[in-house]
Amino acid sequence: MLDINSTGQDLTIEDVREAHERIKPYIHNTPVLTSSYLDGLSGASLFFKCENFQKAGAFKVRGASNAVFGLSDEQAKNGVATHSSGNHALSLSYAAGRRGIPCHVVMPRTAPQAKKDAVKGYGGIITECEPSTTSREATFAKVQEETGAEFVHPYNDPRVIAGQATCSLELLEQVKDLDIVVAPIGGGGMISGTCLTLSNLAPHVKIYAAEPEQADDAMRSFKAGHIIADDAPVTVADGLKVPLKENTWHFVSQFVEDVLTASEQEIIDAMKLTWQRMKIVMEPSCAVPLAVILKNPDVFAGKRVGVIVTGGNVDLDKLPWIKG
Repeated sequence: MLDINSTGQDLTIEDVREAHERIKPYIHNTPVLTSSYLDGLSGASLFFKCENFQKAGAFKVRGASNAVFGLSDEQAKNGVATHSSGNHALSLSYAAGRRGIPCHVVMPRTAPQAKKDAVKGYGGIITECEPSTTSREATFAKVQEETGAEFVHPYNDPRVIAGQATCSLELLEQVKDLDIVVAPIGGGGMISGTCLTLSNLAPHVKIYAAEPEQADDAMRSFKAGHIIADDAPVTVADGLKVPLKENTWHFVSQFVEDVLTASEQEIIDAMKLTWQRMKIVMEPSCAVPLAVILKNPDVFAGKRVGVIVTGGNVDLDKLPWIKG
């Protein structure tokens, strides 16, 4: 089993297969849905891998479960700890609860209330911080020192990346002859897992990352050839505000075809469209791939495109198209 000192470069497709076996009792093999309306609108054949139906409501339960259930009893004795704006926090709380160990979580005070409530519901212990990477990491250092808990980074952790890679492992089994896979990018855990699986099992499939214009550090990093980090971007896609780190940059820089961006309004429109036409609850962060697909018909039209819908933990009292 990988440990906290492993790197992205150490990961193999065997780690992904082992992760899938390890986490099977704790996750759903999520369905793939299609929409003839959205196919017509995009000119592509779209296959939505619905991680909004996942345990804890998000793909992050895959990486969290792989990390938690891969720990030795000695590593697990003080529980686990992390910092997260939401989905990793509640996913790690879920996994820790299943193993019967404590989970300490640092969350921005501005994180959606629905996600805070879910963390508490799974037994997570929350410490709030200011909504910046600097505050998050400083607060977390204090919490970890006090608890001695095992750090499970939201995305810059090979154990987590291997877990996230199981999503595209399932997708390849469910949909044949894909040309492209699109996933949102924030810190890059899901896109790295996608790169890990596809580069080994389907290297002909192109990988596109989708990002908000107002939090476009991954796009700028991709163009510059090195990590550019924003401290506190503001976007409706609250799950995509964090910067790339070295383990995820390893995959993004090598295997991603391009990073495409969408405006706030394009993201909201795509989210609303999906709710209306597919009747599924998805977060703003998950709507970014559809937004960039509709914005770039020259890239996607005529292609068979896998779209990873990363989560469905929405604050229903604060839907972005409702003005109030």
